[in-house]
Amino acid sequence: MIIDIYMNATLALTSPAQSPGSSESRPGYFSWPIGPEAVEFYRENGFLAITNALTRQELEEIHSETLRLSRNADGQVKGVDPAPPAMSDEEALKRVLCIHFPHKLSDSMLRALDHPAIVDVLTQVISPNVKAMQSMLFIKAAGKPGQAWHQDEDYIPTRDRSLTGAWIALDKATVENGCLWVIPGSHKHGILWDQQWHGDRKFDCALESVGFPYSEKDEVPVEVGAGAIVFFNGYLLHRSLPNRARTGFRRALVNHYMSAESFLPWRRPKDDEPFEGMAKLDFRDIVLIAGKDPYAHRGTCALSNAHVRPSGEGGCTSWNGGRKVSYNE
Repeated sequence: MIIDIYMNATLALTSPAQSPGSSESRPGYFSWPIGPEAVEFYRENGFLAITNALTRQELEEIHSETLRLSRNADGQVKGVDPAPPAMSDEEALKRVLCIHFPHKLSDSMLRALDHPAIVDVLTQVISPNVKAMQSMLFIKAAGKPGQAWHQDEDYIPTRDRSLTGAWIALDKATVENGCLWVIPGSHKHGILWDQQWHGDRKFDCALESVGFPYSEKDEVPVEVGAGAIVFFNGYLLHRSLPNRARTGFRRALVNHYMSAESFLPWRRPKDDEPFEGMAKLDFRDIVLIAGKDPYAHRGTCALSNAHVRPSGEGGCTSWNGGRKVSYNE
């Protein structure tokens, strides 16, 4: 059965008409290693796709770990019960929309944080010094919801606005199964747009960005093959729609990064540390993936644990700061 689950991912490692070292005719799609053209595209549009990043073996290792974490036999993933032995692998995967911080429990996902293609791109578009602070494993079975319009800096604030996502496609991502949609150039405003509850069942429990000067005609789908990586700026407006395929999954491992030179004010100052103001607040549950950490003398610590993201089927209270919200019926 597990071979069948892998099949969708390994059939399309790269997009059509792609050869090593060349860029595709589609805007924003490049081969690794990248050159100045890709960096310039990223700066202007806020995203780029590398079509030939992960190997078949790397994909298979992450798929195996995805299944292990979904079954959760050791109970380390908070928010989902261990799968009964009689439960099929497919059913175990279908239970979970997304697991936050899987790199805490998986060596292959920890290694993916500093994949050579990721390091190559980020040291050109962010800084020679780069740190990672988060990973998210989206499993997104057929019928599972997407995520409404948002900017990643809504959730992970960086003082220097250097937040960058690396979206690793573990399956072929298409319009039908819920690929990313982006609004090119929307990062240039440098504004975090207001957010509100959407009440729409085609999206999960995250809020929706509103008030921005764009419409659906401005968005473009980022369809990629398994093994591709989509990079996007923390201020770029993006969303995903539900997986409308009849069967299968749209799995993706999404990591977040920023410049190591900047503090990361991701948590409020502690009451028992009165001299820790917002200006010096620095979340230190990080992994340095390139260069040097100017704040290495502060050490690192374990603050986050692997847990399941609410999809909306069981309500959306915890995801909205304790506020109970409901979907429009």
